[in-house]
Amino acid sequence: MGNIFKPLHKKGFKMKNILITGGAGFIGSHLVKHFVKKYPNYHIFNVDKLTYASNIKFLNEIENENNYTFFKLDICDLNSILEFFNEKNITHVIHLAAESHVDKSIESSIVFGKSNVLGTLNLLEAAKNNWKSNEEKLFYHISTDEVFGTLGEKGKFSEESKYDPHSPYSASKAASDHFVRAFHDTYKLPTIISNCSNNYGPNQNKEKLIPTIIHNLITNTEIPIYGDGKNIRDWLFVQDHVDAIDLLFHKGKIGETYCIGGENELSNIELTKKIISIYSSITGIDNIKLNKLIKYVKDRLGHDKRYAIDITKIKNEFNWIPKTNLEKGLSDTIKYYLN
Repeated sequence: MGNIFKPLHKKGFKMKNILITGGAGFIGSHLVKHFVKKYPNYHIFNVDKLTYASNIKFLNEIENENNYTFFKLDICDLNSILEFFNEKNITHVIHLAAESHVDKSIESSIVFGKSNVLGTLNLLEAAKNNWKSNEEKLFYHISTDEVFGTLGEKGKFSEESKYDPHSPYSASKAASDHFVRAFHDTYKLPTIISNCSNNYGPNQNKEKLIPTIIHNLITNTEIPIYGDGKNIRDWLFVQDHVDAIDLLFHKGKIGETYCIGGENELSNIELTKKIISIYSSITGIDNIKLNKLIKYVKDRLGHDKRYAIDITKIKNEFNWIPKTNLEKGLSDTIKYYLN
């Protein structure tokens, strides 16, 4: 790697050197921009492999900021990660880098195991090996509600829900969660885990449901809906998620888990029709014509019926609630893709 890892700060200089993994991806790009702009006294190191779901252009507006540095690195390369931690004096980690598309995990489970499990384990090892003192350190791991499996018509996932993953993706995230907890329990590594519901908003790769619907409306192509379209998800606007991460990063309790949800439960077909309605009002294209693009297709293997998040813990402890109305969030997202 040469001298690209020359330390930025003199020994003894106390500063938060925050490593954000996957910072050129969907959620990561929003989080990186948020931290760089809001906290000029932190140095944000963005590490991303730059796969198909990442785009460094998302970060053009901050690329020249003094408190921001990007490195193209693969978290599955242990030696590179160990060297990076040591040379950059990393004091905090917010770990978002992950393969996240369920369909792709069904096709290529090994890739998901490597990225999501081994990648997380490498970061944990690097933190353990480099943090001689755990004072003013934090390993914050971002996970998903999919690790809990599926719900019936009633009830919600909470921090007490048992793990019951049904896809290679959710299994890989569950395994990474377990490793994070194990490093806290065994090595006293200061960790926090949060499990979020489905995110949506600008910068999301078009393979995901909402960008797929919008993209197919724009291109006037069929909108595929799995099964009967009645699978239910809880939708969280990405900036609300970023605000929650910021809050937990600064005030969350070490060793704890927090559930972050949008409190917007809709079936896939309800969501599709809502997006079509908003898209019609924005573009003036006839709603009835757009609805004819909906096509029901063979259901996905292991398709969980319902997800819903109970946000009681983060709400009661930190007074956090999602702020973005679903109509506004979807409208802003549609306008982003139209532009």
